[in-house]
Amino acid sequence: MKQTFTNNDLVKFIYKETDVFETLEIQNALTEDAALFDNYQTLMTGYMELPKVTFAPAPSALQNILKYSAKTAVEA
Repeated sequence: MKQTFTNNDLVKFIYKETDVFETLEIQNALTEDAALFDNYQTLMTGYMELPKVTFAPAPSALQNILKYSAKTAVEA
């Protein structure tokens, strides 16, 4: 039976959120189904154009966490 993959499946694949079995199945389907590969290329192009964002907490947030931790720490 031939597996049908959706755009959601491809997005999960692009973001490496698929398990090993799904990854192998999608890779195989991409080599055999030209329409699926076209969808993959379109999604991958969009993914590559997204800005690469990294998140870092503000220094004040880290200090607040450390202060709270020090206040609530149980002494041995």
